[in-house]
Amino acid sequence: MIKIGIMSFAHLHAEAYIQNIRSIPGVEWIGFIDPDSDRVKQFSEQFRTWGTSDFDEFFAKKPDGVVICSENNNHLSMVETAIAAGVKNICCEKPLATTLEDAEKIVSLTESKKINLMTAFPMRFSAPIVAVKDQLDRGVYGKIYCFRSENEGQMPSLHRKWFVDKKLAGGGALQDHLVHLTDLFRWITKSEVDSVYAQSSQCFHRGEVDVETAGMAMLHFKNDCFATIDCSWSRPDYYPTWGGLNFEVVTDRGAVQVDAFRQNLSVYRHDIQNQVWHYWGSDSNQGMIEEFAASIREERPACITATDGLRAVEVVQAAYESAASGKTVKL
Repeated sequence: MIKIGIMSFAHLHAEAYIQNIRSIPGVEWIGFIDPDSDRVKQFSEQFRTWGTSDFDEFFAKKPDGVVICSENNNHLSMVETAIAAGVKNICCEKPLATTLEDAEKIVSLTESKKINLMTAFPMRFSAPIVAVKDQLDRGVYGKIYCFRSENEGQMPSLHRKWFVDKKLAGGGALQDHLVHLTDLFRWITKSEVDSVYAQSSQCFHRGEVDVETAGMAMLHFKNDCFATIDCSWSRPDYYPTWGGLNFEVVTDRGAVQVDAFRQNLSVYRHDIQNQVWHYWGSDSNQGMIEEFAASIREERPACITATDGLRAVEVVQAAYESAASGKTVKL
Protein backbone atom coordinates (compact mmCIF):
# COMPACT_ATOMS: atom_id res chain seq x y z
CA MET A 1 0.00 0.00 0.00
CA ILE A 2 1.41 3.39 -1.05
CA LYS A 3 0.94 6.20 1.48
CA ILE A 4 0.37 9.74 0.16
CA GLY A 5 -0.42 12.98 1.98
CA ILE A 6 -0.74 16.67 1.15
CA MET A 7 1.55 19.43 2.36
CA SER A 8 -0.61 22.58 2.76
CA PHE A 9 -4.13 23.37 1.64
CA ALA A 10 -3.15 26.92 0.66
CA HIS A 11 -3.78 26.15 -3.03
CA LEU A 12 -7.38 25.39 -3.95
CA HIS A 13 -6.23 22.40 -6.05
CA ALA A 14 -5.63 20.52 -2.79
CA GLU A 15 -9.41 20.22 -2.49
CA ALA A 16 -9.47 18.20 -5.72
CA TYR A 17 -6.28 16.25 -5.08
CA ILE A 18 -7.50 14.80 -1.79
CA GLN A 19 -10.48 13.28 -3.64
CA ASN A 20 -8.18 12.00 -6.41
CA ILE A 21 -5.81 10.35 -3.93
CA ARG A 22 -8.63 8.71 -1.99
CA SER A 23 -10.08 7.14 -5.15
CA ILE A 24 -6.94 5.26 -6.29
CA PRO A 25 -6.85 1.53 -5.41
CA GLY A 26 -3.72 0.56 -3.49
CA VAL A 27 -3.13 4.10 -2.22
CA GLU A 28 -3.63 5.08 1.42
CA TRP A 29 -4.55 8.69 2.16
CA ILE A 30 -2.65 9.59 5.35
CA GLY A 31 -3.84 13.17 5.95
CA PHE A 32 -2.21 16.56 5.60
CA ILE A 33 0.15 19.07 7.16
CA ASP A 34 -0.52 22.80 7.05
CA PRO A 35 1.40 25.37 9.10
CA ASP A 36 -1.80 27.44 9.22
CA SER A 37 -3.87 26.03 12.10
CA ASP A 38 -7.03 27.71 10.80
CA ARG A 39 -6.73 25.80 7.53
CA VAL A 40 -6.08 22.59 9.46
CA LYS A 41 -9.37 23.05 11.31
CA GLN A 42 -11.31 24.08 8.20
CA PHE A 43 -10.19 21.31 5.86
CA SER A 44 -9.98 18.48 8.37
CA GLU A 45 -13.65 19.18 9.13
CA GLN A 46 -14.64 19.74 5.50
CA PHE A 47 -13.06 16.49 4.29
CA ARG A 48 -13.46 14.54 7.52
CA THR A 49 -9.79 13.73 7.66
CA TRP A 50 -6.75 13.99 9.88
CA GLY A 51 -4.65 17.13 9.65
CA THR A 52 -1.92 18.73 11.70
CA SER A 53 0.24 21.83 11.82
CA ASP A 54 3.14 19.78 13.24
CA PHE A 55 5.59 18.56 10.59
CA ASP A 56 7.03 15.86 12.87
CA GLU A 57 3.55 14.39 13.43
CA PHE A 58 2.90 14.34 9.72
CA PHE A 59 6.20 12.73 8.72
CA ALA A 60 5.83 10.16 11.51
CA LYS A 61 3.21 8.61 9.24
CA LYS A 62 6.04 7.76 6.78
CA PRO A 63 4.52 8.99 3.51
CA ASP A 64 5.85 7.42 0.33
CA GLY A 65 4.87 10.57 -1.51
CA VAL A 66 3.56 14.07 -0.84
CA VAL A 67 1.66 16.61 -2.90
CA ILE A 68 2.75 20.20 -2.18
CA CYS A 69 -0.06 22.77 -2.43
CA SER A 70 1.43 25.69 -0.50
CA GLU A 71 1.62 29.32 -1.55
CA ASN A 72 3.87 29.60 -4.62
CA ASN A 73 6.77 31.26 -2.81
CA ASN A 74 6.92 28.43 -0.25
CA HIS A 75 7.46 25.59 -2.74
CA LEU A 76 11.23 25.47 -2.26
CA SER A 77 11.03 25.33 1.54
CA MET A 78 8.34 22.63 1.37
CA VAL A 79 10.46 20.56 -1.02
CA GLU A 80 13.48 20.94 1.27
CA THR A 81 11.42 19.94 4.32
CA ALA A 82 10.00 16.85 2.61
CA ILE A 83 13.41 15.68 1.41
CA ALA A 84 14.97 16.26 4.85
CA ALA A 85 12.22 14.03 6.29
CA GLY A 86 13.15 11.22 3.90
CA VAL A 87 10.38 11.59 1.30
CA LYS A 88 11.54 10.33 -2.10
CA ASN A 89 8.49 11.25 -4.22
CA ILE A 90 7.05 14.75 -4.50
CA CYS A 91 4.33 16.27 -6.67
CA CYS A 92 4.67 20.05 -6.53
CA GLU A 93 1.93 22.44 -7.58
CA LYS A 94 2.67 24.82 -10.44
CA PRO A 95 4.44 27.17 -10.84
CA LEU A 96 7.44 25.25 -9.55
CA ALA A 97 8.77 28.47 -8.01
CA THR A 98 8.32 32.25 -8.16
CA THR A 99 11.94 32.90 -9.14
CA LEU A 100 14.44 31.25 -11.44
CA GLU A 101 16.86 30.91 -8.53
CA ASP A 102 14.36 28.90 -6.46
CA ALA A 103 13.36 26.74 -9.45
CA GLU A 104 16.99 25.95 -10.22
CA LYS A 105 17.60 25.06 -6.55
CA ILE A 106 14.66 22.62 -6.63
CA VAL A 107 15.98 20.95 -9.79
CA SER A 108 19.52 20.75 -8.43
CA LEU A 109 18.40 19.40 -5.05
CA THR A 110 16.06 16.76 -6.46
CA GLU A 111 18.60 15.59 -9.02
CA SER A 112 21.43 15.35 -6.46
CA LYS A 113 19.24 13.48 -3.97
CA LYS A 114 17.64 11.30 -6.69
CA ILE A 115 14.15 12.53 -5.80
CA ASN A 116 11.21 11.83 -8.08
CA LEU A 117 9.65 15.29 -8.39
CA MET A 118 6.61 15.77 -10.60
CA THR A 119 5.51 19.30 -11.49
CA ALA A 120 1.71 19.51 -11.38
CA PHE A 121 0.70 20.11 -14.99
CA PRO A 122 -2.65 18.29 -15.15
CA MET A 123 -3.51 19.55 -18.63
CA ARG A 124 -1.12 16.92 -20.03
CA PHE A 125 -3.77 14.41 -18.92
CA SER A 126 -6.76 16.14 -20.54
CA ALA A 127 -8.33 13.57 -22.90
CA PRO A 128 -8.75 15.84 -25.96
CA ILE A 129 -5.22 17.21 -25.54
CA VAL A 130 -3.79 13.69 -25.25
CA ALA A 131 -5.75 12.74 -28.38
CA VAL A 132 -4.52 15.65 -30.47
CA LYS A 133 -0.92 15.15 -29.33
CA ASP A 134 -1.08 11.49 -30.33
CA GLN A 135 -2.39 12.42 -33.77
CA LEU A 136 0.20 15.16 -34.22
CA ASP A 137 2.93 12.69 -33.21
CA ARG A 138 1.66 10.26 -35.86
CA GLY A 139 1.66 12.96 -38.52
CA VAL A 140 -2.11 12.90 -39.01
CA TYR A 141 -2.31 16.69 -39.20
CA GLY A 142 1.07 17.30 -40.80
CA LYS A 143 3.67 19.88 -39.82
CA ILE A 144 2.89 22.31 -36.99
CA TYR A 145 3.16 25.98 -37.90
CA CYS A 146 1.80 27.77 -34.84
CA PHE A 147 -0.57 27.82 -31.86
CA ARG A 148 -3.23 30.36 -30.88
CA SER A 149 -4.33 29.87 -27.30
CA GLU A 150 -6.21 31.19 -24.28
CA ASN A 151 -6.15 30.35 -20.59
CA GLU A 152 -8.58 32.54 -18.68
CA GLY A 153 -10.02 32.35 -15.20
CA GLN A 154 -12.02 34.08 -12.54
CA MET A 155 -10.38 36.46 -10.13
CA PRO A 156 -8.58 33.87 -7.95
CA SER A 157 -8.98 35.91 -4.77
CA LEU A 158 -12.58 34.64 -4.84
CA HIS A 159 -11.12 31.35 -3.62
CA ARG A 160 -7.76 32.24 -2.01
CA LYS A 161 -6.69 35.80 -1.11
CA TRP A 162 -2.97 35.06 -1.41
CA PHE A 163 -3.23 34.60 -5.21
CA VAL A 164 -3.19 38.38 -5.62
CA ASP A 165 -0.37 38.93 -3.11
CA LYS A 166 2.76 39.46 -5.22
CA LYS A 167 5.10 38.24 -2.46
CA LEU A 168 3.24 34.96 -1.97
CA ALA A 169 2.10 34.31 -5.55
CA GLY A 170 5.07 35.78 -7.41
CA GLY A 171 2.86 37.79 -9.76
CA GLY A 172 -0.61 37.85 -11.25
CA ALA A 173 -2.30 36.37 -14.32
CA LEU A 174 0.98 35.75 -16.18
CA GLN A 175 2.37 33.78 -13.24
CA ASP A 176 -0.89 31.91 -12.76
CA HIS A 177 -1.80 30.93 -16.32
CA LEU A 178 1.19 31.18 -18.66
CA VAL A 179 2.82 28.01 -17.33
CA HIS A 180 0.09 25.56 -18.45
CA LEU A 181 0.15 26.36 -22.15
CA THR A 182 3.92 26.86 -22.18
CA ASP A 183 4.31 23.33 -20.85
CA LEU A 184 1.77 21.88 -23.28
CA PHE A 185 3.42 23.43 -26.33
CA ARG A 186 6.91 22.31 -25.24
CA TRP A 187 5.48 18.81 -24.79
CA ILE A 188 3.63 18.77 -28.11
CA THR A 189 6.43 20.26 -30.23
CA LYS A 190 9.31 18.52 -28.40
CA SER A 191 11.10 21.86 -28.73
CA GLU A 192 12.27 24.56 -26.32
CA VAL A 193 11.26 28.22 -26.27
CA ASP A 194 14.05 30.51 -27.46
CA SER A 195 12.39 33.94 -27.22
CA VAL A 196 9.45 35.61 -25.50
CA TYR A 197 7.59 38.84 -26.14
CA ALA A 198 4.85 39.84 -23.70
CA GLN A 199 2.60 42.62 -22.51
CA SER A 200 0.62 42.83 -19.29
CA SER A 201 -2.26 44.94 -18.06
CA GLN A 202 -4.64 45.61 -15.18
CA CYS A 203 -7.60 46.01 -17.53
CA PHE A 204 -9.65 43.59 -15.42
CA HIS A 205 -10.37 44.43 -11.77
CA ARG A 206 -8.45 47.68 -12.16
CA GLY A 207 -7.52 49.23 -8.85
CA GLU A 208 -8.52 46.14 -6.85
CA VAL A 209 -5.10 44.44 -6.78
CA ASP A 210 -1.42 45.28 -7.23
CA VAL A 211 -0.65 42.55 -9.79
CA GLU A 212 -1.43 42.21 -13.49
CA THR A 213 -4.85 40.76 -14.27
CA ALA A 214 -4.24 40.15 -17.99
CA GLY A 215 -1.33 39.28 -20.21
CA MET A 216 -0.47 38.33 -23.77
CA ALA A 217 2.69 36.43 -24.68
CA MET A 218 4.21 35.31 -27.95
CA LEU A 219 6.66 32.43 -27.74
CA HIS A 220 9.07 31.41 -30.47
CA PHE A 221 10.42 27.85 -30.40
CA LYS A 222 13.75 26.51 -31.59
CA ASN A 223 11.99 24.44 -34.26
CA ASP A 224 10.55 27.72 -35.68
CA CYS A 225 7.01 27.23 -34.39
CA PHE A 226 5.46 30.11 -32.51
CA ALA A 227 2.55 30.48 -30.10
CA THR A 228 0.35 33.30 -28.85
CA ILE A 229 -1.00 32.87 -25.32
CA ASP A 230 -3.77 35.04 -23.88
CA CYS A 231 -3.81 34.62 -20.11
CA SER A 232 -6.17 36.63 -17.94
CA TRP A 233 -8.49 36.75 -14.96
CA SER A 234 -11.34 37.86 -17.21
CA ARG A 235 -14.13 35.46 -16.27
CA PRO A 236 -17.00 36.87 -14.15
CA ASP A 237 -17.78 35.55 -10.68
CA TYR A 238 -20.88 33.74 -11.96
CA TYR A 239 -19.03 31.87 -14.74
CA PRO A 240 -20.01 28.15 -14.63
CA THR A 241 -16.40 26.98 -14.21
CA TRP A 242 -13.45 28.90 -12.78
CA GLY A 243 -12.23 29.51 -16.35
CA GLY A 244 -11.04 27.69 -19.42
CA LEU A 245 -8.12 26.53 -21.52
CA ASN A 246 -8.29 26.18 -25.29
CA PHE A 247 -5.97 26.34 -28.26
CA GLU A 248 -5.82 26.01 -32.01
CA VAL A 249 -2.97 24.29 -33.82
CA VAL A 250 -2.38 25.50 -37.37
CA THR A 251 -0.60 22.95 -39.59
CA ASP A 252 0.18 22.50 -43.27
CA ARG A 253 -2.99 20.37 -43.52
CA GLY A 254 -5.43 22.70 -41.77
CA ALA A 255 -6.26 23.50 -38.15
CA VAL A 256 -7.21 21.66 -34.97
CA GLN A 257 -9.16 23.31 -32.15
CA VAL A 258 -9.04 21.91 -28.62
CA ASP A 259 -11.15 22.93 -25.63
CA ALA A 260 -9.82 21.23 -22.51
CA PHE A 261 -12.68 22.25 -20.21
CA ARG A 262 -15.58 21.52 -22.56
CA GLN A 263 -13.49 18.48 -23.52
CA ASN A 264 -14.04 18.51 -27.23
CA LEU A 265 -11.82 18.52 -30.26
CA SER A 266 -12.73 20.07 -33.63
CA VAL A 267 -10.67 19.24 -36.71
CA TYR A 268 -10.74 21.22 -39.95
CA ARG A 269 -8.78 19.62 -42.79
CA HIS A 270 -8.55 20.29 -46.50
CA ASP A 271 -9.58 16.70 -47.24
CA ILE A 272 -12.18 16.33 -44.46
CA GLN A 273 -14.67 19.19 -44.20
CA ASN A 274 -15.47 18.96 -40.51
CA GLN A 275 -14.93 16.39 -37.78
CA VAL A 276 -15.97 16.98 -34.18
CA TRP A 277 -15.12 14.74 -31.25
CA HIS A 278 -17.51 15.36 -28.39
CA TYR A 279 -17.26 15.13 -24.62
CA TRP A 280 -14.80 12.63 -23.07
CA GLY A 281 -15.74 13.15 -19.43
CA SER A 282 -12.23 12.68 -18.04
CA ASP A 283 -10.65 14.30 -14.98
CA SER A 284 -7.18 15.62 -15.80
CA ASN A 285 -6.32 16.02 -12.10
CA GLN A 286 -7.16 12.35 -11.57
CA GLY A 287 -4.91 11.33 -14.43
CA MET A 288 -2.03 13.37 -13.03
CA ILE A 289 -2.36 12.01 -9.48
CA GLU A 290 -2.66 8.46 -10.82
CA GLU A 291 0.57 8.96 -12.78
CA PHE A 292 2.26 10.24 -9.61
CA ALA A 293 1.07 7.17 -7.67
CA ALA A 294 2.17 4.86 -10.50
CA SER A 295 5.65 6.40 -10.54
CA ILE A 296 5.97 5.66 -6.81
CA ARG A 297 4.69 2.10 -7.18
CA GLU A 298 6.94 1.39 -10.19
CA GLU A 299 9.94 3.22 -8.72
CA ARG A 300 10.45 5.37 -11.81
CA PRO A 301 10.46 9.10 -12.60
CA ALA A 302 7.06 10.64 -13.26
CA CYS A 303 6.38 11.66 -16.87
CA ILE A 304 6.54 15.35 -15.90
CA THR A 305 9.70 16.44 -14.11
CA ALA A 306 11.16 19.29 -12.09
CA THR A 307 12.99 20.40 -15.23
CA ASP A 308 9.65 20.78 -17.00
CA GLY A 309 8.61 23.07 -14.18
CA LEU A 310 11.86 25.03 -14.48
CA ARG A 311 11.39 25.57 -18.22
CA ALA A 312 7.93 27.05 -17.61
CA VAL A 313 9.32 29.34 -14.89
CA GLU A 314 11.99 30.54 -17.35
CA VAL A 315 9.29 31.56 -19.81
CA VAL A 316 7.21 33.34 -17.15
CA GLN A 317 10.21 35.32 -15.91
CA ALA A 318 11.12 36.22 -19.50
CA ALA A 319 7.54 37.39 -20.04
CA TYR A 320 7.76 39.72 -17.03
CA GLU A 321 11.08 41.07 -18.29
CA SER A 322 9.63 41.63 -21.76
CA ALA A 323 6.49 43.33 -20.43
CA ALA A 324 8.65 45.69 -18.37
CA SER A 325 11.10 46.52 -21.16
CA GLY A 326 8.82 46.35 -24.19
CA LYS A 327 11.40 44.16 -25.92
CA THR A 328 11.69 40.53 -26.96
CA VAL A 329 13.69 38.50 -24.46
CA LYS A 330 15.99 35.71 -25.63
CA LEU A 331 16.28 32.58 -23.52
